[in-house]
Amino acid sequence: MATQFSPRSTPAPTTNRDIFTRDLAGELIDMNDKEFPKIREIILRTTALTNKLNSRAHSPKKVRKIFSKIIGKKVDESTWIIPPFYVDFGRNIRVGKNFFMNQACTFMDRGGITIGDDVFIAPKVCLTTINHDFNPYNRRATFCKPIVIKDRVWIGINVTICPGVTIGENSVIAAGSVVTKDVPPNVIVAGNPAKVIKQLDYERKG
Repeated sequence: MATQFSPRSTPAPTTNRDIFTRDLAGELIDMNDKEFPKIREIILRTTALTNKLNSRAHSPKKVRKIFSKIIGKKVDESTWIIPPFYVDFGRNIRVGKNFFMNQACTFMDRGGITIGDDVFIAPKVCLTTINHDFNPYNRRATFCKPIVIKDRVWIGINVTICPGVTIGENSVIAAGSVVTKDVPPNVIVAGNPAKVIKQLDYERKG
């Protein structure tokens, strides 16, 4: 008798649409898929660009230029990124203005990572949008869920944000937290799994 998996852990069925569309839609992508070489090509290109970014000291302007090539779109001049930076795909990252990211962060973005304005990300933060199939006999297949980080979020050192999470405006993710569920706006969360520990109380400037 076949092992049964709960509906909550079962990815959407694969269709005949373009592999990039299916990947972003959260459908199951097998590494044996005839279109998977298209994904592999971007991964290899992104690996070369991240090696270039991390191999030597660059000016902030040069870092922005290489990062823009990685994500396939120009970032605002207010962006400040401190390498090294690690990413598996790159093309599904969007960042807003006044974005700051400290060193040694890892983004796995095939499911889409959207970052708002005035977001601060501390060192060693991991944002991952991808999961392997829970069926142990199909573990080479993956499915994705997007991460959304809204304006003025501060993510502390060594935080992990899991697939499918949205973090509301102004919220703070305490150091070392593992975020597995959506975070409401204007709170501080901490722990593994992260939970709300405090409501933010502040005066709005301007």
